[in-house]
Amino acid sequence: MNEDSAVTNHAPEPAPTRYGCHVSDSRGQVVIHPTRDNYVATLKALVDDSFVLCSDLTAVDYSAYASRVGKPTERFEVVLNLISLERRERIRVRVAVPDADATLPSAFDLYPGTEAMEREVFDMFGITFTGHPDLSRILMPEDWNGHPLRKDYAIGRIPVQFKGSPS
Repeated sequence: MNEDSAVTNHAPEPAPTRYGCHVSDSRGQVVIHPTRDNYVATLKALVDDSFVLCSDLTAVDYSAYASRVGKPTERFEVVLNLISLERRERIRVRVAVPDADATLPSAFDLYPGTEAMEREVFDMFGITFTGHPDLSRILMPEDWNGHPLRKDYAIGRIPVQFKGSPS
């Protein structure tokens, strides 16, 4: 891949906001922090600004990071990585989601490729995406209790009785 065709990361603009949101920098990549209330409007503005590809959507549970510097105010964060193919630029979106109301509007209407990614976040973290066309478990069985990537998920053991072992 030559230098002209590489996807590049740009440092944030000098202004502390972009797309009406707080902006930070993560190792040279622009990070936008919308609130839940302006999350969809921010995504629409990003699509209009040629960020038409969502390469990743995931979540983070910060409940076990009590001493982390810059820890978000809410337990969860949903993180999207967006790419502008036209400008060869990448941007990250991080939106805080409270534990008491772990819901966020779905990005599916703007980024159809997020359908399975939102289902995975729902399955593993229990964050509900309102307006999602099929919010059902994707990795765990439908009757599974709990969400395995939450920091408070109890890791259980099923005792296995091996043949010939003492009872």
